[in-house]
Amino acid sequence: MRVALVINTESGSVGGATPEMIRVRIAAAGIEALGEADRAASLPARIAAAVAEPGIDAVVVAGGDGTVACAAAALVGHGTPLGILPLGTMNLLAKDLGLPLDLDGAIANLAQGVPRRIDVGDVNGRIFVINSVLGMAARVARHREAHRARRAVRTLLRWALGLLRHLGRYPRLTVTGLIDGTARRLRGQLMAVVVGDYIEQPGQVLIRAPVDAGQLTLYVLANLSVWSSLRLAVGFALGDWRRLPDVERLPVGDLSIASRRRALLVMNDGEVLLIPTPLHYRIRRHALTVIVPRSETGQRFAEGAPEA
Repeated sequence: MRVALVINTESGSVGGATPEMIRVRIAAAGIEALGEADRAASLPARIAAAVAEPGIDAVVVAGGDGTVACAAAALVGHGTPLGILPLGTMNLLAKDLGLPLDLDGAIANLAQGVPRRIDVGDVNGRIFVINSVLGMAARVARHREAHRARRAVRTLLRWALGLLRHLGRYPRLTVTGLIDGTARRLRGQLMAVVVGDYIEQPGQVLIRAPVDAGQLTLYVLANLSVWSSLRLAVGFALGDWRRLPDVERLPVGDLSIASRRRALLVMNDGEVLLIPTPLHYRIRRHALTVIVPRSETGQRFAEGAPEA
């Protein structure tokens, strides 16, 4: 097996797994990982170079969900599979796909797994593989990145305390949604467009299934006060949160979001973007191929799925 490997050393939980260690373990599994011509380049440039490598069996990225999303955007529409070494903090897509979360298990999956085509979301031409979030979360993420750049514990603590103090006092976002041809007013502190849908199981937080059914789901959270956030956390723990009074869930096939603002802050898979309105969301079914553990279901999908 011959792969193009990109390692993001900035990911949340790389820890002691140095790039050299990762490459040694990959080689020990019988996989040839090509070297990078310019490791100092930006992550999108490194991934683009990996995708352009001729004669490879997969593009493999080691990192978190942001790294995976960057690779997915470059690989949508390509036949080359994406291999994931989940070395981030959340590793949400890896959990959705049942990938091993330890390094050795993830490397073994590269050699022993099977390709599976999954859905991705598209908003104004920008790809996301998990969710696209508007409102409070996107604003908070922008401020978090600004504070993170200072790398001061006191600054980050001040940011966290400020967030708790002002939770629920962020202004609600009011937009007009065109949902499968029907217009309606949407108002909430957080809106999330999810590829597929979240499942409700005790202790399972923001896990999606299935990820290949050709569906988007819109969640509107009217209020994110401290009390409602605690109630939501308890709902996650008990596996019963979608019916809470502050949560509205709308399965959608086609979605447009209009606003008086010329652009809205949108957080796609953790990356904060300023996207001109209106926002046009659509599902791109089976547009990305990912290497997943070999199983009866995965094998059947790999063999029988239609072309992306």
